[in-house]
Amino acid sequence: MRERVKRLREESINAVPTISIERARIVTNVYKEYLGKVSTPVLRALTLKAICEKKTLYIGKDELIVGERGEKPKATPVYPEICCHTIEDLKVMDNREKTFFKVAEEVYDIQEKEIIPYWSGRCVRDKILSEMTDQWKECYYAGMYTEFMEQRGPGHTVGDKKLFNRGYRDVIELIDKELEGIDYINDKEAYNKQEELKAMKIASEAVITFARRHGDLAKEMAGKELDEKRKSELLKIAEVCYRVPENRPKTVWEAIQGYWFIHLTIITEMNIWDAYSPGRFDQHLYPIYKAEIENETTTREDVEELLQCMWVKFNNQPSTPKVGVTLKESGTYTDFATINIGGLSKEGGDGVNDISYLLLDVVDSMRLLQPNSNIQLSKKNPHDFIKRGTEIIREGWGQPPVFNNDSVFQELVRQGKAIEDAREGGTSGCVETGAFGKEAYILTGYFNLVKVLEITLNNGFDPITNKKLGIETGNPRNFKSFEELFDAFKKQIHHFIEIKIKGNNIIEKLYMEEMPGPFLSTVTDDCISNGKDYNSGGARYNSNYIQGVGIGTLTDSLASIKHHVYDKNKVSMDELLEVLKNNFKGNEPLRQMLVNRTPKYGNDDDYADDIMKLCFDAYYNEVNGRKSIRGATYRINMLPTTCHIYFGEVTGATPDGRLGGKPQSEGISPVGGADKFGPTSVIKSASKMDHLRTGGTLLNQKFTPSALQGDEGLEKLCHLIRSYFKMDGHHIQFNVIKRDTLIEAQNNPEEYRDLIVRVAGYSDYFCDLGKSLQDEIINRTEQENF
Repeated sequence: MRERVKRLREESINAVPTISIERARIVTNVYKEYLGKVSTPVLRALTLKAICEKKTLYIGKDELIVGERGEKPKATPVYPEICCHTIEDLKVMDNREKTFFKVAEEVYDIQEKEIIPYWSGRCVRDKILSEMTDQWKECYYAGMYTEFMEQRGPGHTVGDKKLFNRGYRDVIELIDKELEGIDYINDKEAYNKQEELKAMKIASEAVITFARRHGDLAKEMAGKELDEKRKSELLKIAEVCYRVPENRPKTVWEAIQGYWFIHLTIITEMNIWDAYSPGRFDQHLYPIYKAEIENETTTREDVEELLQCMWVKFNNQPSTPKVGVTLKESGTYTDFATINIGGLSKEGGDGVNDISYLLLDVVDSMRLLQPNSNIQLSKKNPHDFIKRGTEIIREGWGQPPVFNNDSVFQELVRQGKAIEDAREGGTSGCVETGAFGKEAYILTGYFNLVKVLEITLNNGFDPITNKKLGIETGNPRNFKSFEELFDAFKKQIHHFIEIKIKGNNIIEKLYMEEMPGPFLSTVTDDCISNGKDYNSGGARYNSNYIQGVGIGTLTDSLASIKHHVYDKNKVSMDELLEVLKNNFKGNEPLRQMLVNRTPKYGNDDDYADDIMKLCFDAYYNEVNGRKSIRGATYRINMLPTTCHIYFGEVTGATPDGRLGGKPQSEGISPVGGADKFGPTSVIKSASKMDHLRTGGTLLNQKFTPSALQGDEGLEKLCHLIRSYFKMDGHHIQFNVIKRDTLIEAQNNPEEYRDLIVRVAGYSDYFCDLGKSLQDEIINRTEQENF
């Protein structure tokens, strides 16, 4: 790492997240001027245009890659048209111990006098909450499900090679051609297409303006710079900014900078769930890199420095501020921008190249929370590739996770994607599968599977809120068999999914009508050719996901009931329900029996694992294949982010011995401590789930450092991953750290500020996590050998 990068990295780590009000003021002024005078797509494009023309620019003294979303690193804009924060919201952000955003006095003043008076009742968040039924809101506030779009815009989407083989002048030509071809006589959608395309053109011109303004600033700074080396760099920055993304990049520097301007413009247009990502970055960059190396116009070391500078830029962009339930489901600064490395090529062969290894070196050297990186591992990739990845994993800071690219390919083909599009796809966010550059795969919220069981055991009544949220499926004391109980459980799932999707339809309609994303549409096939917005189904492929949470806890709870109540008659249903109601108070021996003498998921025990498959099928069959109003198909993922903590807080004691309020299991991982027979048994249990029917599953494992010592330890880890993937597992990731170290860090956080751990689909500083989440990570089973 060169000295420049060391300084930039240190500045990024030490930068304090703040609230930037500049974007909010610009947006408010544009809406005041144009609302009702132009179409909604054009209004959104004019808003982006004004931001790109007026926002304060920043170029740091060491930077080679330039551009920030705010006025400086970690200055984070708010999006009042989607979520207008109250003054109390801002105070909470400013004062909370974790994931805080410092708020200047002038920000409070502007928010109170300018932003709130205009947007209160107008923003999407207010409209969502006013449009929802009492039934939806009761279930939402009870923690039956969450709603991603309550404070952030839709968007789980990733770029493809067109980001690197065309410029925005080319995009404008495509748009002009489509505008010329509109059939105003026979096409009833002609006007709508016209307005969408006009908006896309305005947005395309805006990103060019944004880049050229940076060029002007760099040139101006060069004129005042006394250091000749830095003067030369600033002039080079200006040259690059004048070329991209207006034109197709010809050099690696131009490719990285051009992508970064596109990235910033997308996340400035809308605070989409999961920041935009460059997709198969190694494969996109390699042809440009190869040509430059052969022509001797760059070196590997210079490209590495540029990539490291880009890593810093990602790390400078915290996730937009969240409050309430939305914070609980994703309590992190991480915005989930993801770099896919390796996997299959478009032709179906080995996609690993020199840039793949260079990116792994950058991941290893930078050790930043953002961007997230992942290994896309195919059976066609060389052993050296996964070996290099496991060397980084062994260092114990949570990156990179590993994905089964062969399974990802099969998942996409099964969903109806063309073979070529599937090969160029991959994963983003935590673990979510998508066809890069061609799909809007929108996550709509988490679903509390364990809460469904709790309500089933109470005949539709929620004992936590003291409200009847479910339907009456019968008093479980009268059920004669496990099958009767499970049938009632399935009916409750149907009931709550119906409520969730009815709400989703309202939210989807709001975004279709009021929050188009014309710039995001320009990078997503086939929005331009369809003349249709990303949020309205314009993409080639459209999917909606609902993420199931807590399947480990659910499985063990049902296994406990089946084993102890129905099969062995050790406990009556009446006795079990009574101890659950009292949170096991005075019944610790019974709780210990449930914890320790029940078949558990994660041990390659078919008794429990078959129940897991029943639960998975029940959830899958209820969600998969439904259609949304924008034409998307519903599918399932199995992941939690931090929602397993929140869902645990709103769920009482469960039949597996879990105490009320404690975390649920995360992802598809076993309950912490329930897996007794090592990682091989865990992957065997997890592989019995049909991963290919999902759009992503998340499996966490924790090893002691001693288990991975030496070349033998790495080889064993490589074989464990390959074995899981041969069984069609989707994803696996690792914490490599001793339990004692985590406990010490929890007790003495000032001495462990740099300790990074893998949480769910992201890494975070351990000391920035809430205590419940810290405890959950501490209590994950610690594997000491294979």
